[in-house]
Amino acid sequence: MIVSHKHKLIFLKTKKTAGTAIEAALSELCGPDDVITPYRGESEQDRKGSSPQNYCIDHPLKPKRSLWRRIMRRPERYYHHTVGFYEHMPAETVRAYVGEEVWASYYKFAFDRNPWDRQVSWYLYKTKSKRNRPSFERFMSSRRRAYVNNHDIYRLDDAPDAGLAVDFLGRYENLQDDLNKALENAGVEQHIEVPKVNVTPNKDDARDYRSYYSEEMREMIAAWYAPEIKLLGYEF
Repeated sequence: MIVSHKHKLIFLKTKKTAGTAIEAALSELCGPDDVITPYRGESEQDRKGSSPQNYCIDHPLKPKRSLWRRIMRRPERYYHHTVGFYEHMPAETVRAYVGEEVWASYYKFAFDRNPWDRQVSWYLYKTKSKRNRPSFERFMSSRRRAYVNNHDIYRLDDAPDAGLAVDFLGRYENLQDDLNKALENAGVEQHIEVPKVNVTPNKDDARDYRSYYSEEMREMIAAWYAPEIKLLGYEF
């Protein structure tokens, strides 16, 4: 995720929506005081602009490292909540860290994706290192493992307009145009190109996501992600 004080904008990074690619592109616009969270090491080489910076903070609401991690001298990873700002932070935490004045005055945006398509992408990503990849149906048997909490990232309980915490919610399906539209709305005149980064290996691009679904699983996704389906009007 990115907090740009230079351009007074906040990008909330959701999952399986080309968020890493968006970060790579936005880093090109950032100034020295902006917050840029790290992401997976092999993708950092594709970052166009500034490197990760200003994400480690001290804040009274920041979680403390567990005692056993300190005793065992376990390393603190970039995605641990104890770092400060991290890549998939929910709006509620970002607002708490930046303060009400910044939150209210900065332009905020995020992206989401057709949940049925997104779910297949999540499955392929989470099972990419498996020698014998489990079936989609088996993967989906555990909600704890399979659920993608994007809606929780860009919503607030006390926000108007269906709880939407952002000023603009772009679509993955219209990524390039929607990103530049968000930047234009934020007052950024420069248009940027979104690079291809963090692409899941062993992915059959020729296979349509619909082919993974039984009728039962199709309805399961409709129930799990009803809020964002209603919000963005997605269909199977």
